[in-house]
Amino acid sequence: MKLTHPMTLDHDKEITMPPLPYFRFWLAVPGLLLVSGLAMAHPGHGAEQGSFMAGLVHPLFGPDHLLVMAAIGLWSLGQSRRLRLAVPCLAVGGMIIGAGLAVVGVGLPGVESAIALSVLLAGVLVATLARLPSLLGGLLVVGFMLFHGHAHGTEMPHGASLVAYLAGFSLATLAITLTVRLAGGWLKARESRPLRVVGAVIAATGAFFALS
Repeated sequence: MKLTHPMTLDHDKEITMPPLPYFRFWLAVPGLLLVSGLAMAHPGHGAEQGSFMAGLVHPLFGPDHLLVMAAIGLWSLGQSRRLRLAVPCLAVGGMIIGAGLAVVGVGLPGVESAIALSVLLAGVLVATLARLPSLLGGLLVVGFMLFHGHAHGTEMPHGASLVAYLAGFSLATLAITLTVRLAGGWLKARESRPLRVVGAVIAATGAFFALS
């Protein structure tokens, strides 16, 4: 009997990867980042340790950051395999670029409004199960996370190590996105309605943020 992967939504012409190695690969990424982060946070380097932990916990205490990363992870389930593979890296890349702009003093217009709008739009994408071209979807992910990264960079503690801080929130971003995506994949394999409901709730929360 020939077994097929349940997520056969990809119409791109490309070489396929067996599901198990793909799963193991993405589980390994947060672990590798954690090891590198802990290496920078060695007890002999107190500043780096504090910077890493500050970056690690910062996304966890911001509901807007949590929701947009969760929504991006859930939405990526229905995209092409190429985009699914790229989304975690695109999310981290957008965060790092945004934080870098903030650190060097480059401001972005309407950061708070853009963050609220990103939560709203990401929720709508999940609620509608919208499937986008890989290029457009990738640009949206980077655009969403650019503003979130800028906020992270602006709020970086004074005197913190930039590298350790970036490593901390990069690990948090990956962990949240991948964990939610794994849970969402489990749900979607059974029924897509719960994902739509979650997306609608995220979108409504984003609208609340925008109007507050």
